[in-house]
Amino acid sequence: MTVTQLRQEVICFAGDSGDGIQLTGSHFSHNASTWGNDVMTLPDYPAEIRAPAGSVSGVSAFQMQFSSTDINTAGDEFAVLITMNAAALKNKIGGLVSGGLILADQDGFSKKNIELAGYSSDPLSDGSLPDYRIIADNFTHLTVQSLKELNLPTKQLRRSKNFFVLGIVFWIYSRSVTQTEEWLKEQFSDKPLVMEANILALNAGFNYADTTEIFGESFQVDPAPKKEGFYRTISGNEALSLGFICAAEKLQRTLFLGSYPITPASEILHTLSKYQDVGVKTFQAEDEIAAACAALGASYAGALGITSTSGPGLCLKTETLNLAVMTELPLVVINVQRGGPSTGLPTKTEQSDLLFSMYGRNGDSPIPVLAAASSADCFDMALEASRIATTFMTPVILLSDGYLGNGTESWRVPNSDDIMISAVEQYQQTGQFHPYKRNPITGSRPWVSPGTKGKMHRIGGLEKQSVTGDPSHDPDNHQRMTQERAAKISGISAFIPEQPLTGETDDLVLVISWGSTRGGVSSAVKQLREQGMPVAHIHLRYLNPFPENLAAIVAAFKHILVFELNNQQMIKLIRAEFLAPAKSVTQTTGLPFKVSDVVKTISEYYEEITDGC
Repeated sequence: MTVTQLRQEVICFAGDSGDGIQLTGSHFSHNASTWGNDVMTLPDYPAEIRAPAGSVSGVSAFQMQFSSTDINTAGDEFAVLITMNAAALKNKIGGLVSGGLILADQDGFSKKNIELAGYSSDPLSDGSLPDYRIIADNFTHLTVQSLKELNLPTKQLRRSKNFFVLGIVFWIYSRSVTQTEEWLKEQFSDKPLVMEANILALNAGFNYADTTEIFGESFQVDPAPKKEGFYRTISGNEALSLGFICAAEKLQRTLFLGSYPITPASEILHTLSKYQDVGVKTFQAEDEIAAACAALGASYAGALGITSTSGPGLCLKTETLNLAVMTELPLVVINVQRGGPSTGLPTKTEQSDLLFSMYGRNGDSPIPVLAAASSADCFDMALEASRIATTFMTPVILLSDGYLGNGTESWRVPNSDDIMISAVEQYQQTGQFHPYKRNPITGSRPWVSPGTKGKMHRIGGLEKQSVTGDPSHDPDNHQRMTQERAAKISGISAFIPEQPLTGETDDLVLVISWGSTRGGVSSAVKQLREQGMPVAHIHLRYLNPFPENLAAIVAAFKHILVFELNNQQMIKLIRAEFLAPAKSVTQTTGLPFKVSDVVKTISEYYEEITDGC
């Protein structure tokens, strides 16, 4: 059998929500990462909780790219589409490259399923897909046949079809099934028949691919060259969870999460609830308001208080954010953004909460805003949000989104000793204690747990007298406190890294991205620079305040493109802050930018501004 070497590959698993698509994709991506490939994934969940089985709206998909080189996206188009029914084919065929492989379960192409998908005839056999290679068989039936000796109902045996298909895919890409077998033994140790069924199905699929003549070749993607260390795949929500656990340990504080379940942020609550053995406290509140208030109360008591949410949940937390601004207590609000407004596109990605994060509060209430750049970067930004919140005694909004939160990538697990975040040394006051006497370096007030001897003070939402902290309605004092709170936040720019620039300030075009747009935009810029185009790139992770050197970088360019997944939000900040001649490139499809689309947009803009020169 011929084994063809590939530099990278993009594949997509698709089927009904009940077909175990996300589990299948996760296991293959984990296998690829353990093998040494660089991996990035794009899970795609149906927006409806109970979409009709076999319908296009009920399709669940998992796209992934694995490579022998560094990658930054889950790929634009895929070379292989593994489809479990007609609706999945209908939903995802547009992303398959010409000449790509369709691996289809014929059992999902019954007359009923074909009609539900909107086809007039069976697309696998009617000649309507001439541009693709099709390999189809009754995989569900083959799964049941391979497990017929088990004493399990047929309906339950059918559930193992995803592992049968996974076994086929393992064979196609020259991978071992051993790792998945070990996971199944651990996962279903208390359900031996289920464990045996899935292991048998996995091996049956692998042997099917090995022995049938329909597969003319297999493929292999070699490991990517990486630094020494332990690697694993990690989702953005997992990375956030681990980052906050690490931050709390470094800060010598108890970690407290107050949260209300909401897609796509719920996994943070699920993950942190598993770490009670290391002192993590989780509280599933009755609503978003209670969750935020509980987290702020935990911070008042001396813990690292955090709360997680998405989209409309952030709206409900704003009153508590205002209270945190006035009381000057640390609080981190994690917002895993999704398509809006209102319920919007709850399972799709977007970056449309930026302006709300900046300004969505009553009064003058500035708050630091950070944005993670990738799933793995969520770990680092959790550390940064915790450092800023506790150093400057302020609430912080940390923006992720559905693409980062649900997606996974290869992550080099850091050595705890290399993580440089330490407990904040309180400014030592002499004489009488004053709760609003500010640290001359950071502008922050002391963090005092209730009951601390000699440090009794008042706290609440009323304006405070500068220094003493007594309630005050004096107009001059309110002016002073408003300015002090603003100066404290703007002063953070001196305590964050300078903005890195890819390229030179004498390049013709500057491209700006933020949050999850980094992958597609950075890949496109790299491609264009290798072709000789003078295009530079900056990716923003610190959104309020901006890095100190950002103004000088922006001022050096006359031609600026801002890429974002919303309807012109970051560009408003860039224009307002720097009076920059920036042009907006937006997308609100619920999907990340494709590298090819970014390349095309930048190239067309470059031709426009150089035409006639």
